[in-house]
Amino acid sequence: MSNELPDLSFSDEAVLRYSRHILLPEVGAIGQGRLRDSSILVIGAGGLGSPLALYLAAAGVGRIGIVDHDIIELSNLQRQIIFETQDVGQNKVDRAASRLTNLNPEIEIVTYPVRADRSTLPGLIGAYDLVCDGCDNFQTRYAVADQCWAAGKTLISGAVQRFEGTLSTFAPRKGGPCYRCLYPDADAQDAPSCGEAGIFGSVTGVIGSLMATEALKELLSLGTSMRGHVLLWNALDASFRRFDLPQDPECPCCGSGRQPCA
Repeated sequence: MSNELPDLSFSDEAVLRYSRHILLPEVGAIGQGRLRDSSILVIGAGGLGSPLALYLAAAGVGRIGIVDHDIIELSNLQRQIIFETQDVGQNKVDRAASRLTNLNPEIEIVTYPVRADRSTLPGLIGAYDLVCDGCDNFQTRYAVADQCWAAGKTLISGAVQRFEGTLSTFAPRKGGPCYRCLYPDADAQDAPSCGEAGIFGSVTGVIGSLMATEALKELLSLGTSMRGHVLLWNALDASFRRFDLPQDPECPCCGSGRQPCA
């Protein structure tokens, strides 16, 4: 992301499309231009990635990459709102790209039908300004977080289960904690998947939308970052809780004197 002023030339159609953003003094034409010049990599086109990618595309983020190796199953449709019944059996990234392009043909969608792991991520993350992780397992979350930290890329991380969701931002270039300051031991994390524990579909919509909001805030330097904080949302009692997350001096990833973990 550059600090230089973006190109402020917009077509009449673009001005109309983004008019509600441009009306906001905190965004304006300059902010909209910065979104057009920005890029975000979305890990996972599932329950979180669906609303996340839709809002990023609608907001006019210029280049969106989507990483997912799965095909669409009927059980996905309860929460993965980017897909339709007729999409069952097709590649998630292909159908997601088609939907996003139909929503906003002015932006670029790049698809990666691969598994997000330690072999593929180094070649992907460096090409984007910011990364949003909406995957559904700890193994991938650690791989994404470690590589973002090593590459100096801001990471928006979200997770959901049953009736709850969590959200945080990790920004190595701005200091503060990393993902392993929150969950230091990968071997200790053994949470059941959505297929095992269940998930209330609209919970993914709330957390995915919050992830999109935080990502746009980071690109535009708006408001207060979630860096150094963790947000918890419980749907059953409609409660939000936020707690501070300090950097762990003994963290196996970002602690003083430790070796890079990616």
